[in-house]
Amino acid sequence: MTKKLILAAIIVILVLATVYLVAKPKPPTSANIPLFENQEKQTKDQKEAPKIAVYAQNLEVVWALAFLPNGDLLATERKGTVNLVDKGGNVKKIFTVSGVLQTGESGLHGIALHPDFENNQFVYLYYTYRGNGDNTQNRVSRFTFDGKTFSEEKIIVDEIPGAVFHDGGRIKFGPDGFLYITAGDALNPSLAQDVNSQAGKILRVDDEGNPAPGNPFGTRIWSYGHRNPQGIAWDSEGRLWETEHGQSQTDEFNLIEPGKNYGWPTIRGDQKAEGLKTPLLHSGNDTWAPAGAAYFEGSIFFAGLRGQALYQAKLQGGTTTLTTHFKGELGRIRDVLLGPDGFLYITTSNRDGRGSPAAGDDKILRINPAKL
Repeated sequence: MTKKLILAAIIVILVLATVYLVAKPKPPTSANIPLFENQEKQTKDQKEAPKIAVYAQNLEVVWALAFLPNGDLLATERKGTVNLVDKGGNVKKIFTVSGVLQTGESGLHGIALHPDFENNQFVYLYYTYRGNGDNTQNRVSRFTFDGKTFSEEKIIVDEIPGAVFHDGGRIKFGPDGFLYITAGDALNPSLAQDVNSQAGKILRVDDEGNPAPGNPFGTRIWSYGHRNPQGIAWDSEGRLWETEHGQSQTDEFNLIEPGKNYGWPTIRGDQKAEGLKTPLLHSGNDTWAPAGAAYFEGSIFFAGLRGQALYQAKLQGGTTTLTTHFKGELGRIRDVLLGPDGFLYITTSNRDGRGSPAAGDDKILRINPAKL
């Protein structure tokens, strides 16, 4: 009897070990990606450039990217660091934001250059901090960048509700010259429907943080009913597209219109209700965990964290089709940006506690869209 029990225990242990090995996230298979060559050595013909190359590496949870006019790149890390990446892919830490609160998904997030950056040197950052009464909050601050470091912080939008999760955090200047800010529901779904709260919204402000002219409610709010929006991009017609983390899968891809209610927490997926917008696309039984987004030649490309892919939403007349690139090859992908050279730049996020880092993670990767 004892031998049978021992044998049964061994079998149970072997079964559990097998299940663990199958379920455990596998390291991304990115070891064979070539290193980026210096920009001056790169051909202008995309047909001769590789499909993918490592632009920079050995970073930690790169949340957002922004190109400078001279072709250098600014990259934020969630722990509070801003890095300068030169055209050869060399990384230099240039600034650490004071007071950044990094717990769970919170921390330093988005970055955006003022449209007149070449004259005023203004750079905007979105980050989480500990507010009064130990409350977690988010803010957007403006800094001056002298080419070496940031200084002269001016808070322009403050007290955006924050939490361990659902902090939003993407900021971009739109083609209209105003700053758009994505704010999550801060784990309080009811706030997304409250037009007196900045949580669960897309905000639209001028470069000083004031409500932009033409906002539908006369406040900073542009749209509402969002759960955790993390990607925004404009197409060639000036339309605003958004990616949003949903609940129990059903992540969303939305066309954003001013003053519209995008339904969280009342509807999700294909559900409909009067006065609420159903997403153009959603992940269904799959999970994208979508993050940064960029427009290029008729498509919105957006990053997938849990989905571990670069997604391409092709905008074809009145229909939109979804294509997947690099599925499971790179691990978690957090941001995507169109560079001035016509290439896409994406970031891995395998060191965020939910991935399985490969050698050199986290990375900034240069993608040749002509070969997708």
